[in-house]
Amino acid sequence: MAQDSVDLSCDYQFWMQKLSIWDQASTLETQQDTCLHLAQFQEFLRKMYEALKEMDSNTVLERFPTIGQLLAKACWNPFILAYDESQKILIWCLCCLINKEPQNSGQSKLNSWIQGVLSHILSALRFDKEVALFTQGLGYAPIDYYPGLLKNMVLSLASELRENHLNGFNTQRRMAPERVASLSRVCVPLITLPDIDPLVEALLICHGREPQEILQPEFFEAVNEAILLKKISLPMSAVVCLWLRHLPSLEKAMLHLFEKLISSERNCLRRIECFIKDSSLPQAACHPAIFRVVDEMFRCALLETDGAPEIIATIQVFTQCFVEALEKESKQLRFALKTYFPYTSPSLAMVLLRDPQDIPRGHWLQTLKHISELLREAVEDQTHGSRGGPFESWFLFIHFGGWAEMVAEQLLMSAAEPPTALLWLLAFYYGPRDERQQRAQTMVQVKAVLGHLLAMSRSSSLSAQDLQTVAGQGTDTDLRAPAQQLIRHLLLNFLLWAPEGHTIAWDVITLMAHTAEITHEIIGFLDQTLYRWNRLGIESPRSEKLARELLKELRTQV
Repeated sequence: MAQDSVDLSCDYQFWMQKLSIWDQASTLETQQDTCLHLAQFQEFLRKMYEALKEMDSNTVLERFPTIGQLLAKACWNPFILAYDESQKILIWCLCCLINKEPQNSGQSKLNSWIQGVLSHILSALRFDKEVALFTQGLGYAPIDYYPGLLKNMVLSLASELRENHLNGFNTQRRMAPERVASLSRVCVPLITLPDIDPLVEALLICHGREPQEILQPEFFEAVNEAILLKKISLPMSAVVCLWLRHLPSLEKAMLHLFEKLISSERNCLRRIECFIKDSSLPQAACHPAIFRVVDEMFRCALLETDGAPEIIATIQVFTQCFVEALEKESKQLRFALKTYFPYTSPSLAMVLLRDPQDIPRGHWLQTLKHISELLREAVEDQTHGSRGGPFESWFLFIHFGGWAEMVAEQLLMSAAEPPTALLWLLAFYYGPRDERQQRAQTMVQVKAVLGHLLAMSRSSSLSAQDLQTVAGQGTDTDLRAPAQQLIRHLLLNFLLWAPEGHTIAWDVITLMAHTAEITHEIIGFLDQTLYRWNRLGIESPRSEKLARELLKELRTQV
């Protein structure tokens, strides 16, 4: 607490000096400096209020003898009054100075002075006496007139900017770049005022013909911050313009999304979907330039985490939201698929983009085989492969990972010989770094496991130990190895779909979950399965009930 007190005293002296400088000069440089410090000053006011509310008015004046000067300077600064919640916090601070039972004339004068300052703040705008008399003569009170005037000024400027955007190279009718830049600077402290929205939107959409960006970086940053914190709501076209014109804002929006995902409950795709849709990023990503930046940040996260399942699941949910936004925007693609996925085969991207719901279930197997053929050609046939190599093909495939999960179900529900194409698809999905020989070995292991599971599905008795034995069919001793992860997911699918598996499901999972990491993996698998069934309209009440019960029980143990 003592350190906090020292820090506040130091901050107090700093801001007192700043306010004095701002009060003495009204140059462009001073205005810029004010705008740059508005957020920090508001935070100082908030800390000051937290300290003041714990004291009586006499203690406040003893501790901060010049508090009246500081608050007065702030109250007469239009930039501070217009910024975010500063006006409200200033009112709170002033109220802390009021003596409810004044004992002398000095305290009564202080109360009167505070009431005058509060009246000034609440009037919001000050006009010359002649203007005030004129508006009163027309029968308008300031409380009616000022907001209407502000609104009309904003609409007039917004209209002028729109005309400026349409006039193009007609320099005689265009607004000077210096004026546009000045407008963006003036708007910084006003961003969160509802009446300013049309002007903010017009500034973002208005593109000049200058070689360099004319809008101030502080303007972009302030707008982006207000959007992320839900303090303003702009049309999607304006948000897209913001992120196209100012890359740091788009990057910050992605980092803001990552922070929310990290702080949220692990392995809950419905919540992840809500966060992603709420971010407006999937809708904005309909523009290829934005999609490429977002996708590149996902790629970096994937590489940094060594292909963490949570990152893969997030990429898949984002892609699903992006595809939905793409379909809503236009039934026909405005941009070629190559602009979204430049390093992979357009024919492969086109097949993966198809929603399984739009394909009859009887044709799912054929589609999966086609996907496998296209991927295998890109990965193994270097003469026709993509210029990005196997990783790019895998990175594209995981965007639409629901197809891979369908492979396991198709193999388990079929009594026929497992198609080589599907075995390869699973082996590639789980082990993209594997060489051809290692992938072939994984396919042999998976085929053997499927054979055992098929035989066990026909057995009248089934035990957890039997399935545990099947899980040990792989030669890998590392439980985190791709082949072992693939076999675990096959066993989990078997437990959900085979009637005999329901009675021993919990015992099998208990034997399987050797570590917390594998437990989280199983939770993620069950959550993804339920999420996908719901999305595809797959109805299996018994299997769904079992998956929910297992998921609930596992979550209570981690």
